[in-house]
Amino acid sequence: MREATFIKRNKDKWTKFENVLVSDLPISPMELGDLYIEITDHLSYAQTFYPNSNTHQYLNQLASKAHQKIYKTKKESKGRFINFYKYEFPAMFYQYLPQLGVSFLIFLVFTLIGAYSAATDGAFVRSIMGDGYVNMTLENIEKGDPMAVYKEMNKVDMFLGITINNIRVALLAFSAGILLGVGTFFIMMRNAIMLGSFQYFFFDQGLLWESARTIWIHGTIEIAVIIVAGCAGIVLGNSILFPGTFTRLASFQKGAKAGLKILISTIPFFIIAGFLEGFVTRITHFPDIFNITIILASLALIILYYIIYPIRIHQQKKL
Repeated sequence: MREATFIKRNKDKWTKFENVLVSDLPISPMELGDLYIEITDHLSYAQTFYPNSNTHQYLNQLASKAHQKIYKTKKESKGRFINFYKYEFPAMFYQYLPQLGVSFLIFLVFTLIGAYSAATDGAFVRSIMGDGYVNMTLENIEKGDPMAVYKEMNKVDMFLGITINNIRVALLAFSAGILLGVGTFFIMMRNAIMLGSFQYFFFDQGLLWESARTIWIHGTIEIAVIIVAGCAGIVLGNSILFPGTFTRLASFQKGAKAGLKILISTIPFFIIAGFLEGFVTRITHFPDIFNITIILASLALIILYYIIYPIRIHQQKKL
């Protein structure tokens, strides 16, 4: 690429970055770090193809200023944790809403495939859920308490066990994105097929509503944030497949950082889902209105935080 073309293509980015450095506007070290990665990528390119040029000297000075500012602002405020969830993550997540949509569609499609497979193959549910679980559930149905599985463990043990397991699944969905996104796709597919076949099993037993009003008390948040974790894996995989103007390594570093932020955002929601499953789902005699209220409130919380709030923050930044 000719130097003039390189400058023309990236000049606006450099100007924007320089304005950030010289302004007094507050910017977090993580946001500054993302900008720093991009500018050092350009510096590396200029150093290779235009050594000792004015472009190389300019980018080197810009990178040095950024490095100094990063270390100057390295000390975190006491409200760092709150700021991350209140502003930093939603502002960053807006650009990944398309990946969230892809993750949702993957999960939806394979949930329907799971339900269809269970409907057309009587042995499918057992192959997915295991004979032990299916036999136990059938026994509970005969006893008149189909949701008894949620009452067997100690409340605290169940809360901790479920929360840790869900976080493990989310971490796996994210980290599997390093396999060019194929690993994430497989994990999403597996969990979605399991959900679809599970729900069809209760439909086949004439207990669809009974199961839905109980399971989705915790399942609304649990499934939603697994989809969000799948989004993190897609972001990681895309960073390797589609580096854009970055080197593949720089793109991977940027994608890994963004994916990790997305993953971290799910932890409080997994804790809420674990609490609901451990302490609330087991109480099956609650009236329908109580269950429906929790389910709708959970759904509203997810939509608000992961879709509406990022869009609103993005619109405020444009004003």
